[in-house]
Amino acid sequence: MTKWNRVLFAWLTLAALASAMCFLVYFVAQQTWRTTANDPQIQLARDAAAALAAGRAPDTVLPRETVDMERSLAPFLIVFDARGQVLAASGTLRGHVPGLPKGVLDYVRERGEDRISWQPIGGVRIASVIVSYSGSRAGYVLAGRSLEETESRVSKFGTLITLAWVATLVGLLVVVAAGNWVLAPA
Repeated sequence: MTKWNRVLFAWLTLAALASAMCFLVYFVAQQTWRTTANDPQIQLARDAAAALAAGRAPDTVLPRETVDMERSLAPFLIVFDARGQVLAASGTLRGHVPGLPKGVLDYVRERGEDRISWQPIGGVRIASVIVSYSGSRAGYVLAGRSLEETESRVSKFGTLITLAWVATLVGLLVVVAAGNWVLAPA
């Protein structure tokens, strides 16, 4: 094996390890940020569902202010009846309350709760928690808020990880080549 083949082999081995570590760090950070984006909605949806199950009217569990889903970062609620029809909503999109994808409420009916990234239109992504409720009436509560800030953080972090990855690969190549040159038999 020639000197440069040894350098290339050692560098490729270390580069693969460094690449795997950078990917792992990015993946863990992205998943952590995305799942924690649901935290306020979990409480809002569960509290509203409990109030509705206790007999409160749908409009009484909503926040006072209407939220424009396309422009605001504020959380909002949408209350659905058992058939999936909107009963009350504090969030709108271009003046209307958007419907959920088919099958989402079926899944929630079976499991009681679901957490999804909802994209009602292009460019608008919502961290959503949907909870079912029963009592004198049955239905669903969706609590949501924009993923804009979370996705911005993930994007910036991805850029930093990419720069760190490239710098690490270049640094490893220099270290492996220098080490091979220094340690090579005379």
